[in-house]
Amino acid sequence: MVDPKHPQSADGAASPQPAVESPFVDHLGVQVVSALDGESEVVLPLAADHMNTWAVAHGGVTMTLADVALAMAARSLAADGVGVVTVEMKVNFMQPGRGELRGFARVLHRSTTMAYCEGEIRDSEGHFVAKALGTFKYMRKLAVGRDVTHQRLRSDPAANPGPSDG
Repeated sequence: MVDPKHPQSADGAASPQPAVESPFVDHLGVQVVSALDGESEVVLPLAADHMNTWAVAHGGVTMTLADVALAMAARSLAADGVGVVTVEMKVNFMQPGRGELRGFARVLHRSTTMAYCEGEIRDSEGHFVAKALGTFKYMRKLAVGRDVTHQRLRSDPAANPGPSDG
């Protein structure tokens, strides 16, 4: 079986990169280059709808790419079935991004429930676009919508719905 966290399977074949698993991030076109051993690299070829009124990368696009890079670094250390959510994030914007944006991130510290990460965004000419720091909480991936009832039944048949389980 191929392990998506590692670049090669037992037979030496290249494994697919881990999926981001976010419709929004997929819509933006972010691609995971690598996510392994607490480090990650992601890339986003900029398109017209990623730009602001000055025809450079919108700050929200740059910040989202940083968030994905940091989260993928944190996720690369997690067990199967465990994801991360952003608890806190800070981004310093150094200069406008043009061409293709590439995010690099690494985990600086990890506890059993949290990861503290740093990363940077560079453009296609290697210019330093942004610096990011973030804290991520490890969480078991939960079902949403109708699947919540099924998940609850699998884990504890006697469980009662909470107030937000509607």
